[in-house]
Amino acid sequence: MLKTKSFLCGDFGAGTLKIAEFEPNESGTLRLLRYAVKPLGLEGSQDSTRAAVLISAIQTLLKEKGFASRQINVCAAGFNVFSKFVKLPPVDAAKVTQIIQYEAQQNVPFPLEEVVWDYQILGATSTGELEVLLVAIKSDTVEGLFNIAESSGLTMNLVDVSPAALCNSFRFNYGEQEGCTMLLDIGAKTSNVLFFEKGKVFSRSINIGANAITQDFANEARLPFDEADRIKIEQGFVSLGGAYEEPDNQHQAAISKIARQVMTRLHIQMNQTIQFYRNQQGGSAPARLYLAGGASMMPYAAQFFAEKLNIPVDYFNPLQSIEISESIPLEELAPVAHTFGEVVGLGIRNLAQCPVELNLMPKSYQKRKAFDQKKPWLMAALFSLVLVVFSYGLFYNQQAGLKNAENKKLQERIGPLRAMKAQLDAAFGSLRSQYQTGNEYATVLDDRYYNTLLLNNLQAMLLEYETSSSNSFGKDTGVWMEKFTPMIPNAAAAAPAGAGRFGAAAPTPPAPGGQAAPTVTPLPAPTPPVTVGYYSVTFRAVNLNSLAPDANRRFAFGLQEAVKTNVMFLPEYTKLDDKMDEVDPLAKSFSFSMTLQLKRPIRLH
Repeated sequence: MLKTKSFLCGDFGAGTLKIAEFEPNESGTLRLLRYAVKPLGLEGSQDSTRAAVLISAIQTLLKEKGFASRQINVCAAGFNVFSKFVKLPPVDAAKVTQIIQYEAQQNVPFPLEEVVWDYQILGATSTGELEVLLVAIKSDTVEGLFNIAESSGLTMNLVDVSPAALCNSFRFNYGEQEGCTMLLDIGAKTSNVLFFEKGKVFSRSINIGANAITQDFANEARLPFDEADRIKIEQGFVSLGGAYEEPDNQHQAAISKIARQVMTRLHIQMNQTIQFYRNQQGGSAPARLYLAGGASMMPYAAQFFAEKLNIPVDYFNPLQSIEISESIPLEELAPVAHTFGEVVGLGIRNLAQCPVELNLMPKSYQKRKAFDQKKPWLMAALFSLVLVVFSYGLFYNQQAGLKNAENKKLQERIGPLRAMKAQLDAAFGSLRSQYQTGNEYATVLDDRYYNTLLLNNLQAMLLEYETSSSNSFGKDTGVWMEKFTPMIPNAAAAAPAGAGRFGAAAPTPPAPGGQAAPTVTPLPAPTPPVTVGYYSVTFRAVNLNSLAPDANRRFAFGLQEAVKTNVMFLPEYTKLDDKMDEVDPLAKSFSFSMTLQLKRPIRLH
C-alpha cells in the first residue's frame, strides 16, 4: 500500500460506527477525504456480540469505501467510560499529581489496577481551586478496542472519550461565544451534556439514549429491534403534545408518544444538570443549545427542547471549519454531518494542542510500542553477536591459546558479578515481599473508605430520586435510610449441619433471570475480616397513600429501578423484599426493604 499522510478517525459508538479519513490541508486545518456510517443494531451495544459486530463492520467499510490509511484515532463508546469533574484545593505544583492519584482512587468506581485512566487540568477557579476532568475505562474494554483495530488491519494511535472529543470539536468550530452555551449529544445508550462558558467546560453523561425509544416501541409493537429502529428512523417524530391531532399511522402515533416520553426524561435530567452546573460550578443559565447525535434529527426534537428550555436551539455542525473534498456529495453528507462531532474532535488532535487532551491507550500496547522502539538496538546486538561468532569460528585454530587465556580472565571477572547477582536477587525478593505487604495494607485502607463512598453514593442517588419522584407524583416526596446492614452469603457447606459459619443456615443466592432471591445472613459482632457482597437496606419514605392506593408501592419500585442504574450495584440482584405492609393513609411515613449486591465486594474489619 502506498504511504499517505492521511489518517483515520473512528467513533465506535453503541449504535453506529462512524469512520472518516482526513489529511492536513494548506490552510492548517483538515480536509475530509472520505467517510462512512454503518448502524450496528442491538448487537452493537451488547458486550457478548459487540466485538464481532464492530470487526465485521470495520472490514466491510474499509473494503467498500476505499480508505487509504490504516492509522486510526478511536473514540470509545460513552457507556463504557466513567468521567467526573473534581475540584482540588490549592496545593504546591509538585503535589498535584499525587493528589489527583488519590482523587482517582476515591472517585473511580473500580480498582485503579483494573482500569486505564487519565486526567486533564482544565483551569483554576477564582479561589485557586484546580478543576480537573477524570476519565477511566476498564482495561479489558480498551484492550478489546485494540484487538478490534488490530483484527481489522488498523494501527491504533489514540483512544479518546466522547466528552473530550466533543469539547475539542466545538471549540475548533465555534470558538468562544458570549454567555453560556450548552451542547446536547444524544447517543444510542447515553447522552452527553456539555457547557461552554468563559473558556471553561463542564460535562455530564446521562444514561438515556435513542435505543430507549426503539426498545419501548419494539416492545409495544412486538417487533424485532432492528425493524423497530428502521421504522423509527423512517417514520418517527417527537410528539408536540397538547391538542395536536395524532397521525393515522399507528406506528407513527406510538413512536411519537414514546419519543416524547423519553425526551421528557432526558429533559428532566438536563434540568438537574443545569441546576448542578449553576449551583456547584458557579455557571450561568444557558443562553443557547446545540443539538448533536442521531436522535437529535428526529422531526420536532429541536422544537421540543426550545419549548422546554425556552432558549434558541440549533444543530451542531462539526464540519463548518473542515474542508470537504470535491469527491464527496454534499447532499449525502448533510443528513449525517451533525453526528461527526467526536470524529472531528479526534481529527484535530493530529493538528495541534487541543483544549482537552486525553489518551486511554491500552497498557499492553504501550509495552509493545516501547519494545518496538528497542527493536533496532536488539537487531544490531544480534547482528554483532553473529559477526563475533563467525569470526570466532574462523580464527578458532589460530586463537585457541588466546581464547583460553581470555576465558580465564573472563571467569575471574564473572565471579564477583555472580556474587553481586545473588545479593540483588535476595534484595529483589525482600522488595517483592514488602510490596505485597504494602498492597495488603492498601487494600485494607481502600475497603475502609469504600463503605463511606458507598453511603455517599446512595445519599446522592436518594436526593436525585426525590427530585424526579416529586415531579412524577406532583407532590413533595422524601426518602431516607433507616438501616444499612452488611450481609454475607451463608457458608453452610463448610459448617456443621443446620448452621453457617456466621449464624443460621440460609438458602443460596439466585442466578439472574427470576430464580429464587438470595437469602443472606446479617454479619454478627466483631469477627475476623469477612468479605461482604450484599447489603440489606431499610428505607423510610413519606406516605403517599393519600394520592393513590398503590402510590407507595410505585414509589418503592421506582427507587428500585433507580438503584439498578447505579454503577456500584449489580442490577440483576437488586430487589425489593416481597412483603410490603399496608400503611394507614393517616400515617406520615412507611418503610420498605431492599437487597443490594455490590459490583465490588468489600471487606469489613
